[in-house]
Amino acid sequence: MTDLYQSQRAMRQMRQQALQRGVIAILDVGSSKIACLVLRFDGTVRLSDDNSIGALAGQSGFRVVGAATTRSRGVQFGEITAMQETERAIRTALQAAQKMAEVRVDHVIACFSGAQPRSYGLDAKVELEGNVVTENEVARVLASCDVPEYGAGREVLHAQPVNFALDHRSGLSDPRGQLGHELAVDMHMLTVDSDAIQNLVHCIKRCDLELAGIANSAYVSGISALVEDEQELGSACVDMGGGTTSVSIFMKKHMIYADCVRMGGDHVTQDISMGLAVPMANAERIKTFYGGVHATGMDDREMIEIGGDTGDYEHDRRRVSRAELIGIMRPRVEEILEEVRERLDAAGFSYLPSQQIVLTGGGSQTPGLDGLAARILGQQVRLGRPLRVQGLPQSATGPGFASAVGLSLFAAHPQDEWWDFEIPVDRYSSRSIRRAVKWFKDNW
Repeated sequence: MTDLYQSQRAMRQMRQQALQRGVIAILDVGSSKIACLVLRFDGTVRLSDDNSIGALAGQSGFRVVGAATTRSRGVQFGEITAMQETERAIRTALQAAQKMAEVRVDHVIACFSGAQPRSYGLDAKVELEGNVVTENEVARVLASCDVPEYGAGREVLHAQPVNFALDHRSGLSDPRGQLGHELAVDMHMLTVDSDAIQNLVHCIKRCDLELAGIANSAYVSGISALVEDEQELGSACVDMGGGTTSVSIFMKKHMIYADCVRMGGDHVTQDISMGLAVPMANAERIKTFYGGVHATGMDDREMIEIGGDTGDYEHDRRRVSRAELIGIMRPRVEEILEEVRERLDAAGFSYLPSQQIVLTGGGSQTPGLDGLAARILGQQVRLGRPLRVQGLPQSATGPGFASAVGLSLFAAHPQDEWWDFEIPVDRYSSRSIRRAVKWFKDNW
């Protein structure tokens, strides 16, 4: 825990150096593709001379000057399984993006899915030593949170204060500078499998890059795909990737829950490949051009050329109806959505004021998916595309780039986390570790 606190602080300092230098790379390491964006920061406007509000307080404007994607290799379920293959793929994407941007990049911020994320809700309360809430008082109340026993082999990836209360006035996003006597905080903590993080960090180091930040793709997808009102009132973002489907819930503009289902679009492609006895590349093409989840009477008559290059004329000239293809795809899509529903039920999603669900990610582009999701999840469902970012090429504006665009916004305007405050090391390393506080249902 102590090591992680220090390393996260070191990464934040590296991010500041990169912002001062004016250029940073964004790396989305997925199971089906690796996307790289190069961002240029157009200077920062300081509001005061004493550095009280600077680049990291949301004053930095950026634009995308380079973008590239490559097929992901050596990544399964969002976790690295073949180090050399993944290193080669990252180098390929980064070099192409650098070539387009015509600038060399040393610092990179990465995001990944998978790694079995688990959410915890923590809270704490302290008496203020003075009448004004200072930076030190916020650090003190965060240090007073009882960290749960989250198990060996796991690391804290995000630890964000989501709500402050000052003398029973709740709903404060930032209490600094306000007057009061008692300060309370609700904090969301996300832990992930430490091996997955270590592998990613090691892989990026092998590419001769400095890691300036790391984030969970469920979190950054929610930042880019949910509009401001949805983040405020309580919404879920379901990012349907190739190897995993990430789920995040936002409330009061902060993430309060994240999880992932170890199934995605690649599993649908595998089903088509086995069902029609065609190679994976053919199955992906058929899924992209003809796929769907709702069969109509016309689909029985619409025939699809399967194609192939086995040399067997009869085998390669086969045709199937679109209804048959939908019959193969739909059960797997339903299974993924059922798993998502279980995660949302476990998180108490039905207790939130607004229950909007936003589908994003490459897998969300299947025709008819929003209607099927609305039936299975029983909520209002819409398809989400990432927010428009200045300089983003047209090819990178689709749902498949939600996490890459969200990571760009995260790089420019990071939310306050535990390690942004000077917490005395002895405060949290020697404290007794107790059980986690019950879910946010109790706190709102």
